[in-house]
Amino acid sequence: MHTLESISELAPRIRRKKVSPVALTRDCLDRIGRDRIDKANPTLNAFITVTAESALQEARSAETEIARGQWRGPLHGIPIALKDLIDTAGVKTTAASALYQNRVPTEDAEVVRRLRQAGAVIIGKNNLHEFAYGGSSLVSFFGDVRNPHNTEHITGGSSGGSAAAVTAGLCYAAIGTDTAGSIREPAALCGCVGLKPTYGRVSARGVLPLSWSLDHVGPITSTVSDAAIVLQAIAGYDALDTSSADVPIEDYVSTLRESTKNLRIGIPRKHFYDDLDDEVSQAVEKALAEIRPLVAELRDIDLDVPTDRAVQLAESYAYHAENVAKAPELYQPETLRRIRLGEKISAAEYILRRRELEEARRRAHELFADIDLLLTPTIPIPALRIADLKKDPEALRPAELVLLRNTRPFNVWGLPAISIPCGSTKNGLPIGLQIAGPQWREDLVLRLAQAFEQEVMEGRTPSSAQPPAMS
Repeated sequence: MHTLESISELAPRIRRKKVSPVALTRDCLDRIGRDRIDKANPTLNAFITVTAESALQEARSAETEIARGQWRGPLHGIPIALKDLIDTAGVKTTAASALYQNRVPTEDAEVVRRLRQAGAVIIGKNNLHEFAYGGSSLVSFFGDVRNPHNTEHITGGSSGGSAAAVTAGLCYAAIGTDTAGSIREPAALCGCVGLKPTYGRVSARGVLPLSWSLDHVGPITSTVSDAAIVLQAIAGYDALDTSSADVPIEDYVSTLRESTKNLRIGIPRKHFYDDLDDEVSQAVEKALAEIRPLVAELRDIDLDVPTDRAVQLAESYAYHAENVAKAPELYQPETLRRIRLGEKISAAEYILRRRELEEARRRAHELFADIDLLLTPTIPIPALRIADLKKDPEALRPAELVLLRNTRPFNVWGLPAISIPCGSTKNGLPIGLQIAGPQWREDLVLRLAQAFEQEVMEGRTPSSAQPPAMS
């Protein structure tokens, strides 16, 4: 793997013209190219489409603007990738499906428009679990995505290509989506940072849906400060998105420096800490002990956890019903099977479950009556072996539901949650820690994540590579 310098480190140097956006982009494209040398069997298979020509043009434009003193902010000239269900004008958006293999949108998704406005360089579209309907990234028309730490293991999903690309240094950040954990799970299994904002914080307009009521859009990065930088650029009200909320945005970057000493932390042992892999349990308990001196209080609490999946099943079927009837052969068989499960959900049941979801979100503030944040393992087990899941296809979905067990409740509640690395197994597979907070308090989530990353994890990773200077 190639370790990149962080965006927060690079941005001031780009602004001072000490680092070249064109050279940064070329370096990323070279690394992507090396991964894709064998097109029939790419090492990681993290990208479906690489937009080399337009990326270099965007990088040249950024370099020119910066040279003229027109620096737009910390994402200006930074190569970023997009999960390939996020619309890009004039560039294929496939959702990793044969159904959409030649689909070319005419407009950018709102999140892409905001990234372009911030001066980011869009370097390509990441592979994923087909239509985001799974947590392994092993069901894709374009082939399996593989874990950079050990290519015999899964990346998780559905944003598997995005997490793999960031971890392997193929881009500086990526935008993923999260319906039951699809940003945080692959971030945990690949050893990077994945942030799911509050429901409605980031526009989902122009993003192919899995479940309108549960879909969240957010950043996957190498550091917490980079997640804050990307969130700052993409967050905000979109009047054309029915799920978007008109709520003020914090200065996520500056609040990273605020103290965590007054924070009260809840540990929901029931459900989230049940049946953990031994190495995951040891790493998380060590992390809790290391966090204790950083905060005011850390104590066990009880939570009632939602487990019903009727809303997601029904909404997924509603989106796909017409295409499933017309061209079922264009779906991967396992995706088709999952979609058809939603056909059994009656309108009455959907309305009832959707009402329950709204009630759960309205009551979510009660979870934080006596605490400020929640801490859990992101995933109960380390990344599974691809061969083990392939030899028994019927075991794939049950395994994915285990992987997504700890992340999914925060989609139901619509709460902000982040996964950050907190250790690894003896075989070098990453382990993630999940921090969740009240609605609209991404600043609190990021603040504790930053404190843990700097106070505890800093020094455990290899030194960053030096970026190329401007000519």
